[in-house]
Amino acid sequence: MPKNTTRSRPRSDIGRYLNDSLRDQYFAACDVLFAMGAPAQSETDVETSFGTTHVYRYGPADTTAAARTPVVLIHGSGSCSAQWYPNTPALSAERTVYALDTPGDPGRSVHREPMWQPERAAQWLDETLDGLGLDRVHVIGYSYGGFLALNQARTKPEKLVSVTLLDPRGLEKEGLRFWIWIFISFFATFAPKALRPRLASWLEQPVIVIPELRAWIQARVRAFRISRPVPLPMTEAELRTIRTPLYLVLGKRSLLVNAKRQAERVPRLVPGARAEIIANTGHGPALDHPELLNPKMLDFMDEADSRDPAEGI
Repeated sequence: MPKNTTRSRPRSDIGRYLNDSLRDQYFAACDVLFAMGAPAQSETDVETSFGTTHVYRYGPADTTAAARTPVVLIHGSGSCSAQWYPNTPALSAERTVYALDTPGDPGRSVHREPMWQPERAAQWLDETLDGLGLDRVHVIGYSYGGFLALNQARTKPEKLVSVTLLDPRGLEKEGLRFWIWIFISFFATFAPKALRPRLASWLEQPVIVIPELRAWIQARVRAFRISRPVPLPMTEAELRTIRTPLYLVLGKRSLLVNAKRQAERVPRLVPGARAEIIANTGHGPALDHPELLNPKMLDFMDEADSRDPAEGI
């Protein structure tokens, strides 16, 4: 009988690299960005029900700062912890920082089971925090990571001291203009050098003029395929249940959310939440203006730490 040479097909509900060579090229581009931020003190892998979560740990030299409530960073969709290079030096000077590579995105985590459903996403983060031995944390999430952080505050908030949302997904339905912007921005990375500054300004995309970011994005698009649906917006009833101290940061020119609408809506629905709109930026406020946002985020976490958890907001 002929030998069975049928190969198993990749699962359609799991993010994956197309091949090892492209993956390694992408990792090399990631490492260039990591080198531009604070040096990680350690890296570790945490086993969860959904796969292995790769975690980078950064820490302050000062023992008093190291004793403060740690910070957990959750990157955006199609990204990894390398995106935090403008933020890790300032944040890790004041607190221990854990940057997570979300399974299902192009990082060094290993994705085995789908976790896009809100309850599963919350379970993944809770298991990751347990695996790191963390029972009280501040969480900062960008874009899809902002959705994960907001979802955690709604679903499993017990370990959260505060949540900072950077132009997050999950607040309103994502319009076509956002996806057109993503599409055009990627192809703009291949534009002639003379045109890149103008395109970067028009699109509010610094990746176009920063060579290391441009190479990183191009390597990621070639190497990885994401496989999960767009998160549904939270309802007003769901937002009203959140009691975790919340800091919402929005880009004035964001194409993901209506900044003015959400800056009014979220504090109205979430008791004690604060919202701020950052000028001269679109979807990437922490990347565009780290010198402005890093101290603001640290001040917010200091304030949240000073509150008595038993008293709430």
